[in-house]
Amino acid sequence: MKIAVVGSYGAGLTMRVPKAPGPGETLTGGEYDEGPGGKGSNQAIGAARLGADVALLTAVGDDAFGATARELWRTEGVDATHVVTGTRPTMVGFILVEPSGENRITIAPGALDELDAEAVVDFADEIEAADILVVSMEIPESAVVEALRTGRERGTRTLLNPAPARPLPDDIWSSIDVITPNQTEAPVLLGLPADHGLGDAELVQQLRARTGGAVILTRGGAGALLCSDEGVEEIAPLAVEHVVDTTGAGDSFTAALAVALAEGASLGDAARYAARAGAHAVTIAGVIPSLPTRDQLATSDQPDDTRVADNTRVADEPPADTRATGSDTRAAGTDAHATHRAPAEHPSTQTTTRGIPT
Repeated sequence: MKIAVVGSYGAGLTMRVPKAPGPGETLTGGEYDEGPGGKGSNQAIGAARLGADVALLTAVGDDAFGATARELWRTEGVDATHVVTGTRPTMVGFILVEPSGENRITIAPGALDELDAEAVVDFADEIEAADILVVSMEIPESAVVEALRTGRERGTRTLLNPAPARPLPDDIWSSIDVITPNQTEAPVLLGLPADHGLGDAELVQQLRARTGGAVILTRGGAGALLCSDEGVEEIAPLAVEHVVDTTGAGDSFTAALAVALAEGASLGDAARYAARAGAHAVTIAGVIPSLPTRDQLATSDQPDDTRVADNTRVADEPPADTRATGSDTRAAGTDAHATHRAPAEHPSTQTTTRGIPT
């Protein structure tokens, strides 16, 4: 199983704070940590831990953060042969995490702005060789468009994680096989005003009308909504106790979704498997530490109704003949730039359904 990923890498500089400061307010008492992040890198590592052969295209600077990234990918078994070394510094994300696990992120893109269509052209053979192409949108639009177009031309299934969301060119929609917005991103993609008044079912149907493919709308505690040629299906959330950090939930969800689809799962089963990966992620501080291995998802508690017949799939556990074993204990954040070393945890004490990213 091979997955190609086109997306971002950035160093995450994280502060865990008693509360987020207001305008003009200075707070003390936070805990600082730094480490690797970026949606593309997180998703690539997440897919590799779940057993995929992963090739990554991103851009880093010729600096200490870039060197750290390359060593991380080597350790995690991600092929970084095509990663671009830019003239600007490696992207940096500044993250504030509150005790509830909610986060706020701002980004200085740096070298990522140098990831262009030409770099994607050089990556085209990797895209063609892949079972699925995963693209996220922290990179320049030219790279996003060229990656999706190449996937379509080379016959590779495409999965777009449209974060951060922005309107897409009209002619690229038909190159998207699966798109996974959240409730905030979906209206932006459709060019709707904040007071659009549409329900979730209407949003996914409008997105499907543009792509002709599948839409998985992630809704946090409300689960997900899958819209495909078989209609609209609710994907139930999973109950999670002691939410620690939601930053990694989105990338873990995306990585697991890609792995399951690459292995032949139905869209519904793949989404349920992805939800379990997201649920794992929110219980551990930092994105990289929270990304699950295949064994962790295979052995974690699960409701009896998550399994389907062996000859079709196991929703939460890919087939034994393709199962890879990970060795680390380390899912998907909205966005990204979280830490490699897990800082002190601030678990909430309330049982929450957060297996699906918001």
